[in-house]
Amino acid sequence: MKKKDRRIGTCELCGRQDVMTTVHHLTPKEMGGAFEPTANLCVPCHKQIHALYTNDELAIRLNTISLLQADSKISSFIKWIRKQPSSKLPKTKKSNSRKSK
Repeated sequence: MKKKDRRIGTCELCGRQDVMTTVHHLTPKEMGGAFEPTANLCVPCHKQIHALYTNDELAIRLNTISLLQADSKISSFIKWIRKQPSSKLPKTKKSNSRKSK
């Protein structure tokens, strides 16, 4: 990801404001999403999504913000990150289920 792809804004996933955002392809580019809808996500949310889910999962069943927000794997992270200051950049680890795929 290039630095020019980042800007200050509101994360469409967690709703935090005045955070560094990046463009997330709701359908991964590798899965045909280069010209599909995107969302502006804060860096922690974007990293967490890619740590938890494969590109196949994102393309097939988690290709909208509302579907992501409703998924149990990331919903607790969203609840937690909403309470964090915009400067917070937590470490992200791949989930055990994601590692095995």
